[in-house]
Amino acid sequence: MTKTVLGFIGGSGHYDLPDLKNPHWEIVASPWGVASDAILFAEVDGLPVRFLPRHGRGHRVPPTEINYRANIDCLKRAGVTDLISISACGSLKQEYAPGHFVLVDQFIDRTFAREKSFFGTGCVAHVSVADPVSPLLADEIEKAARAEDIAITRGGTYLAMEGPQFSTRAESNLYRSWGCDVIGMTNMPEAKLAREAEICYATLAMVTDYDCWHDDYREVDVAEILKVLMENVSKAQRIIARLCHTFPREHPACPIGSDRALETAIVTPPAARDPALVAKLDAVAGRLLHRAE
Repeated sequence: MTKTVLGFIGGSGHYDLPDLKNPHWEIVASPWGVASDAILFAEVDGLPVRFLPRHGRGHRVPPTEINYRANIDCLKRAGVTDLISISACGSLKQEYAPGHFVLVDQFIDRTFAREKSFFGTGCVAHVSVADPVSPLLADEIEKAARAEDIAITRGGTYLAMEGPQFSTRAESNLYRSWGCDVIGMTNMPEAKLAREAEICYATLAMVTDYDCWHDDYREVDVAEILKVLMENVSKAQRIIARLCHTFPREHPACPIGSDRALETAIVTPPAARDPALVAKLDAVAGRLLHRAE
């Protein structure tokens, strides 16, 4: 069985955790370009832990300009088997007030200015993301949150918008009519790329505001968002700390095949593959591409 390497990707503050052993930052090179930042390598009770600041330390990179491919590729190169996305978001439901956490299980991708796949001309693959969240990983997050007595809802749909502007009121109401639960700017194509890289993925969505649909909150207030965000960080740290102590040290096979997503996905035969693209895919798909050779 594969040894677990637990990865986190999120914003400022989440890497200031207790009990980290041998913490150090490493720049991981990627053929897909420059990642948002170096990766924090550490251990907790013998469990290898990795953390990547999605926007870079100091929040330098806006959502549209994040190199999602480099981020996921670097985490794969760092050995990550299970990746938890810790993400601030707006609420599209009355019952999800600021401070509430939602363990989403579906996404609607409304982004349009981002590279969304590692594959392309020279090596084509079609990966299923029907169920984008790995259930065993979500189980562990839910158990940790409930053990910490943190309000969390299991299940929900995350609307990924392009940004960096917030929604118009018409857009916000449209997304509500679709039955979406939360809205954010970063989890797509992140979740799709994690699936292509055969990394189990789950999102812990932290509600910071009611977007702009709510009659009592007619526009998104950045100052208020930051205030709630810092309050959420302390809750997320508690969940992460517990997870690091209780998470399985051996990585079980994902029941929906997240960790085997490429088995039947690559359709270009070996003789027709572009060697340059295959070389770039060494971390993401090397398990299969090298086997085929």
